[in-house]
Amino acid sequence: MTRILLFIGTNLAVLLVLTVVAHLLGLDTYLAAHGGSLTGLLLWAAMFGFGGAIISLLMSKTQAKMFMGVRVIGQSPDPTEQWLLSVVEHHARNVGVGMPEVGIFDSPQPNAFATGANRNSALVAVSTGLLQRMNRQEVEAVLGHEMTHVANGDMVTLTLLQGVVNTFVLFLARVVGMVVDRAVFRSQDGRGFGSFLTFFVLQIVFGLLATPIVMWFSRWREFRADRGGAKLAGTGNMIAALEDLKRVSEPLPARQFAAFGIADPSVGGGLKRLFMSHPPLDERIAALRALGTP
Repeated sequence: MTRILLFIGTNLAVLLVLTVVAHLLGLDTYLAAHGGSLTGLLLWAAMFGFGGAIISLLMSKTQAKMFMGVRVIGQSPDPTEQWLLSVVEHHARNVGVGMPEVGIFDSPQPNAFATGANRNSALVAVSTGLLQRMNRQEVEAVLGHEMTHVANGDMVTLTLLQGVVNTFVLFLARVVGMVVDRAVFRSQDGRGFGSFLTFFVLQIVFGLLATPIVMWFSRWREFRADRGGAKLAGTGNMIAALEDLKRVSEPLPARQFAAFGIADPSVGGGLKRLFMSHPPLDERIAALRALGTP
């Protein structure tokens, strides 16, 4: 359950706010009345389903700086900061994207993340713990992993996928809510209090049930980013970085960004695996070793 809140908490909150505002303004009733069909209802669901996801994406860099305390590196005499800029710039040229903002956030645990609504205007940040614990070759590999996320447009793709999931969650919750309102509360048009209450409950339930789809993509993109980091900085260095994360790894300090970190140690088996945003580090290391000699 924690995993779900980590990744889609902000998205779901925005979705709920938009839904409440639409109901208070009578927009949902207006659209349903004038759509007159399931197609109209689906269009309504898509508008709000994608709206919540896109707003979350557009706010991601600002939220990262605010909640993670990311300090963006500018022109600084600090040699480590200048080295970080040079590495990211080198990776950006190799993967064919614009130079992202580069930042550092204060955390004793080694971690890093990338976010942003545009692959040519992203934010890549590393923790102070990562810089202190890993050698430069391993840091280069971690940065290569994050820049691969940027180059692949993973943030945007994840947003689109979340938008599709949100759309069908809203659509199904509204349809079932109308049916329940008519059958249980004997409403004539299926838009009474029962429909409204059922809609909000099912919106959360269906959202949780649909989350494994989004988490599957999140895990798959981690394997792909590991391969990118190995290509940019060497397979051995990427494996060494993941091995180091195995020894000491904690989620990002701001929990809503945990799914975007380089690793998350909160793994489990069985049903818990369906809600994992990251594959186990052992599996990621095995996948890299299967690539062969660096």
